[in-house]
Amino acid sequence: MTSVLSKIEVTNEVWQGDCLKLLPTLPQHSADFILTDPPYITRYRARDGRRVPNDNNDAWLKPAFAEMYRVLKPDSFAVSFYGWAKADLFLTAFRSAGFRVVGHLVFPKRYTSKTQFVRYQHEAAYLLVKGNPEPQAIISDVLDWTYSGNKYHPTEKPLPVLTSMIAAFTPVNGLVLDPFAGSGSTLLAARSCGFRYLGIELDAKYHAIACKRLAQAKARLLAA
Repeated sequence: MTSVLSKIEVTNEVWQGDCLKLLPTLPQHSADFILTDPPYITRYRARDGRRVPNDNNDAWLKPAFAEMYRVLKPDSFAVSFYGWAKADLFLTAFRSAGFRVVGHLVFPKRYTSKTQFVRYQHEAAYLLVKGNPEPQAIISDVLDWTYSGNKYHPTEKPLPVLTSMIAAFTPVNGLVLDPFAGSGSTLLAARSCGFRYLGIELDAKYHAIACKRLAQAKARLLAA
């Protein structure tokens, strides 16, 4: 495996592999902001049959957030989407790692993801801190959601939602880390905001999609 020093110098990339194995190769206090969308632990299956790796267990949850806390710089923010049905597990993992919960972000949808007891029409995320950071800007805890179409990933998040959080919680010249990078939306959003980024994705198929999207974004910039 590449040495710890050389790996952290290679930013603006997405690595393919298990974040539980790759996060420990990062030095302590190397990320300025973490924005991630981990499995919701709900055995989710999209209408087209696509699934999310490790969505059927929580064995990864506590160790992943412990590593995220280690690599995040002091006085920094993290945002994690989560499955509301497993909120107790996520909150336990956040607090066990050392994070403090300072905000709850809600993203109303104009469409219904699922209908059972009610129409499920929102996503949610927790705003976490390590230490006592100050945001770059104060944003609302209710953010507009535009449907991404889930073209690249079954739980794809819209870029405008991600860019607003990245701009608010990442310091100048900061490194944005996403250990559950999926199809690379967080990384694309960080790039569009002018920040360095580093992603990790377990599934080889989604990793390839993320790499392709980032390469296309770079090509468009060079052609402009």
